[in-house]
Amino acid sequence: MSYAIVGFGAVGQALAHAFARKSIDVIVASRRPPEALAPQARAIGPTVIAKSLRDALEADTIILAIPFGEYREIAKVLPSWKGKTVIDVTNAFGVPLEELHGLPSSAIIAKAFTGAKLVKGFNHLPAATLAADPIVEGGHRVVFLSSDDDDATAPVAALAKQLGFAPVNLGRLNEGGALVGARGRIWGQLIFQDLFKKEQ
Repeated sequence: MSYAIVGFGAVGQALAHAFARKSIDVIVASRRPPEALAPQARAIGPTVIAKSLRDALEADTIILAIPFGEYREIAKVLPSWKGKTVIDVTNAFGVPLEELHGLPSSAIIAKAFTGAKLVKGFNHLPAATLAADPIVEGGHRVVFLSSDDDDATAPVAALAKQLGFAPVNLGRLNEGGALVGARGRIWGQLIFQDLFKKEQ
């Protein structure tokens, strides 16, 4: 399984830290050329490799750590996303409800990434919290996952566990997924909830 983080701002770098902490290879890319990202990628760790956006999109699992408004630009890069899993880390806070046509923001993104399996996840924590070691005092920091594709959630949950997090499946995007999304200028109830789960 290969992984790429698209977007190398605060959240993208926080996720890169999580991969580096566990020595898991991950490609990082953004609209900037890879040479511009390489020094920061190297500073995070040797398993974090800066590549072009086109090269990054060859990964099996694409982690979208971009502003919500940029998803169309990324979706257009490939004619089909079949066989890929897209983890939506975006937040649509402040996006007018009319623009979302009454749907969860992740459902809009899922439509744009034709053929991909989409999972909403890793989006409810601030970047600094996401970058910190998720194992604290015998507990694992919770990350919430939701998807309309049952087969897609299990491998993303496995990745979350590999990274040291405790994945919690919230079900479908328009059900539990609404708890970790934004509607206009209102955050879902689980946004910014820094919860821990003891090992069982």
